[in-house]
Amino acid sequence: MPTKKKPQVTASPERRRELLDTAAEVFAEQGYNATTVRKIADEAGMLAGSLYYHFDSKESMLEEILRTFLDELWNGYDAVLDAELGPRETLEALVTESFREIDRHRAAVAIYQKESRHLAAQQRFAFLAESQRNFEKAWLSTLERGVGAEVFRPDLDIRLTYRFVRDTVWVAASWYRPGGQHSPEEIARQYLTMVLDGIAVRT
Repeated sequence: MPTKKKPQVTASPERRRELLDTAAEVFAEQGYNATTVRKIADEAGMLAGSLYYHFDSKESMLEEILRTFLDELWNGYDAVLDAELGPRETLEALVTESFREIDRHRAAVAIYQKESRHLAAQQRFAFLAESQRNFEKAWLSTLERGVGAEVFRPDLDIRLTYRFVRDTVWVAASWYRPGGQHSPEEIARQYLTMVLDGIAVRT
């Protein structure tokens, strides 16, 4: 006889968020493939079977974690891009929004960095590749506008600069801890001082 799946139940939004936060921390620490549903349940203080009442698989949990992070990231990015700011101000706002997302979703960022390349090959996670393409387009176009407007140095290698800015911002997920000495905005301000002194036109 086929095994009956346990019926899904609707947890309160707060409890669902708690379970996903726990799963995100475990995925980030141990890696997706090495993480079992039992390990997530142990960290959440419940039986593995009970976790299946809320999520049908660890894939479902991972998808919701990554979609939530990217949806919030793009809500922030779209607000910046729609504001029609100058290129320097757009770059500053994108960096600041990035650090805010690291503050809100540090574990999800770490998962994305470690797992997105191989996950994107799966149909279920095809949205990761689309997000990456849009991400690259937003940053490259901002840098290109800055060079064209003579706000950024004319000798910049746009793609190399993009990779440098991208990697140095998002690697912060490996050391940043919410509630630390510096707010996301303060970290962004100090970071931008270092970066923009290197790419802005010298007067």
